[in-house]
Amino acid sequence: MSVPLQSGDTPSSLTSTLGGEVVTWDDTGCAASNAESCFALLGMSGATTLKAQGLQALSTQRGRNVYMESNRDVFSGGGTLTATMSGSRGIWIGGNFLAWSGGSRGIWIGGMYNVIPENTQNWRKIELEKAQMMAPNLGAGVTVAVIDTGIDLKHSAFQGSLSDPSTWRDFYAADNVPQEEGTLGVGGFGHGTNVAGIILQVAPKAKIMPLRVLGPDGSGDVATVASAIDWATAKGARIINLSLGSEDNSRVVQEAIARATARNVLIVSSAGNANVSSITYPAATATLGINSLSVGSVNLSDIKSSFSNYASQLELVAPGENVFAPAPGELLAAWSGTSQAAPMVAGGLALAFGQTLVVPISDVTKKLAENAFDVYNNGANQAYKDQLGIKGRLDLVKFLENTIKY
Repeated sequence: MSVPLQSGDTPSSLTSTLGGEVVTWDDTGCAASNAESCFALLGMSGATTLKAQGLQALSTQRGRNVYMESNRDVFSGGGTLTATMSGSRGIWIGGNFLAWSGGSRGIWIGGMYNVIPENTQNWRKIELEKAQMMAPNLGAGVTVAVIDTGIDLKHSAFQGSLSDPSTWRDFYAADNVPQEEGTLGVGGFGHGTNVAGIILQVAPKAKIMPLRVLGPDGSGDVATVASAIDWATAKGARIINLSLGSEDNSRVVQEAIARATARNVLIVSSAGNANVSSITYPAATATLGINSLSVGSVNLSDIKSSFSNYASQLELVAPGENVFAPAPGELLAAWSGTSQAAPMVAGGLALAFGQTLVVPISDVTKKLAENAFDVYNNGANQAYKDQLGIKGRLDLVKFLENTIKY
């Protein structure tokens, strides 16, 4: 339940009137003209009961737009079907991404991506080598919030690449240690670690803010996703990666996204993996020009991935098949899904934000989509004409040429 706050409200007064438990309380905007940011989220469970008379009183007598929606397990990593491990895994070679990021040229050795050579073809496809030369700060000073299953906080790949621990939060377990939990290859375990690792391969000097909202099975609640978006915004994230989705539009989550984008935080959302002609929320409501972007997946031949959702409102696609990144327990593993395409885009945005922009922030996501590689010239994609992005697949070089000073 979302409740706009008014003068005199307290957590105890609302729960006394409505029942339930306070999940989020933000009264920072109550005294300002930006009063729409003054709100509370209340959760109802089997142990708590909504007081209908109290709801009517708040909604009518005091003129508030109070509303309720489903909460439990509405979201999953990647939508209807979660992204999947591709069956390839190995031992992490040691070190972290920063160890290879003293200069962009040093990352590439003999035409191979030195940190994770298995991804060389993916990075050639989006012209990552040249992009890192154009953006030599490699995302330094940019924090990307990964709202997901958490990450393996102890993995050597992430040492030196995480935001200050005061910015971490586990909304699933209600503590400050967003550590992945589970068994590798089962459910969503390893999903967030992979997503964070993809971002850092694209922008090695960016910082990852780990926020856990999904459990080991890959599912999570509306309230935790919305709370994490607000948290990331308040704690200084410039970019938020949402490699998750729902078939249902959540007003609570959409309002959190609106609060974030109004503060020039960019939101990147995956389109879902059910191979249907509609994309999951919040990707389905992403709009160019208001700091949000939806991302689907193609293979290395720029053909739509067999699993990727597609739709006229999809704004961009990126390689999302067999993408290698760290896995919990000092391992390396490949995953496939739109969940893997989205962090490539988030990493590209971090590269741009690490440099001097020559366009307004509100134009950045539009530039990314408009400067994509045209995938519609490939006859195999004719069935998906205008449903794989404005133009098609992520092209980091063309994007940076039209976005940053270099």
